[in-house]
Amino acid sequence: MAQALSTMPDSCAAAWRAAGLWRDVSLGEAMALAASTLPQAPLHLVDAEGREQVRDLAMLHAEGLRLAGSLHALGIRAGDTIAMQLPNSLTNAVVFQAAAALGCTLLPIIHIYGPHELAHILRDSGAKALLVPDAWRSIDYLERLARLPELPALQHRIIVGERVPQGMLAYDALPQGTRPALTVDPGDCTLLLYTSGTTAAPKGVRHTSRSLLAELVAQSGDDPGVDCVLSPWPSGHIAGTLGLLGHALLGRQTVILEAWNPGLAAELVDRFKVRQMSGTPFHLSGLMEAAARDGRDIASVRQFIIGATTVPPAVVAASEAAGIRCCRCYGSTELPTVSQCDPDDPLDKRLNTDGRPNAGVEVRIVDDFGHCLSVGTEGEVAVRGPERFAGYTDTALDAVSFLDGGWFLTGDIGKLDAEGFLAITDRKKDIIIRGGENVSSREVEELLLSVPGVREAAAIGAPDARLGERICAVVTLDGSAEVTIGSIDAAFRAIGVARQKTPELLVVIEDFPRTPSGKVQKTELRRSLAAEGRLISP
Repeated sequence: MAQALSTMPDSCAAAWRAAGLWRDVSLGEAMALAASTLPQAPLHLVDAEGREQVRDLAMLHAEGLRLAGSLHALGIRAGDTIAMQLPNSLTNAVVFQAAAALGCTLLPIIHIYGPHELAHILRDSGAKALLVPDAWRSIDYLERLARLPELPALQHRIIVGERVPQGMLAYDALPQGTRPALTVDPGDCTLLLYTSGTTAAPKGVRHTSRSLLAELVAQSGDDPGVDCVLSPWPSGHIAGTLGLLGHALLGRQTVILEAWNPGLAAELVDRFKVRQMSGTPFHLSGLMEAAARDGRDIASVRQFIIGATTVPPAVVAASEAAGIRCCRCYGSTELPTVSQCDPDDPLDKRLNTDGRPNAGVEVRIVDDFGHCLSVGTEGEVAVRGPERFAGYTDTALDAVSFLDGGWFLTGDIGKLDAEGFLAITDRKKDIIIRGGENVSSREVEELLLSVPGVREAAAIGAPDARLGERICAVVTLDGSAEVTIGSIDAAFRAIGVARQKTPELLVVIEDFPRTPSGKVQKTELRRSLAAEGRLISP
């Protein structure tokens, strides 16, 4: 198989598509083949000060194999889960290579998650090893580790940095070892990501080599001319993971930012003549504003793929004026790219729809009983395709998430038009999408109930032009303590919750609108507060 691919140096994606090879290789095999096919493909990491580190694909692969040997010497075996909670770095790419080479499941964790979320994820996944920095910016990861409960499955805590507490391992001083030869089933779980949804705790989403390679092949399309892509996403997010895999599997020249900085992003687009980006309206508007302010040329961006939240038509129109073809898309951690607009689609489609389904992806609009609805009728979006995840770590969730035939119920409301374009119109799932990240309303509500003085609580999204939504805490009080946005912030900090889950707006009411059974009517709550002008972000 490697010999067959070695004759196709121009496009790894074309090689994967040939005879459907992506169905027959593991992620580790695919990475080895890509490294031998396009060894000089560069990966650029740019930190907050604009300093750049570069590694080519062959170097990253070799470093990954060395790390795989070290992890094997520690007792890590095929099928084990390796977790990492690292900000964007070249180390992330090395760990991806190592995990795939060992036949392990890699678990990237969003780097800002606090001990509250981290403990649940590590416990639920049964991770055997965890890699974290000693510190990053204002975050002291060692302090976070000290706050974790007992986790019997977690055998190794590996620190990337200079401060290494007793009982933990230094990344730069891991024992040397040899990676064993092994065969990995492409249907085995190779990636585990946790996403917030309607339940209080994040859900573990399991992907296989087949589903990831299918996504990368579909993402590459038939255009081998994507010279350079820039990714603003953290690696714990599905989009950030795909950004790194685009380099590791397709040999794309890729630029990743340690953290989002619109001015720096505009400079990098200008310097590298970036042709493709993805992000939220927050990223796109920030990029355009910075380019105008600093005199940067961002006209090289042929396509900006925008999604992960409601996309205001005004943002799409503004990008058109700047010469950037804004292409809305729709997907999730469970099936990364369901649909996407094409740069050549009519403007009204790119303004008002989320594009046609990707090749190989099927979309149905169904009612509450799973019956298909007619064209133009709104209902729940059900999807299936080769990129679809294998299931959740909590198998009880699978029973309510799939229809017969492998159709995944997304929990989103949408409709298909006569030309096959999908438009997402609402969310059936009760989540808030802040800056492209899903936040569970129920989780926030349960945390709010621990704040002194709060009797009942509802968390809803307050519209925000840059982030899509901010979290609004709507509460009733019991009179035992004063409740302010400051007291809520302090309580959430004490618990150790990620900052993006902390409410930024507080509304105090006498009582909630309710159904006859006593349940809070969130739709009515949102409507009434919006009509009163009380859902205005600070």
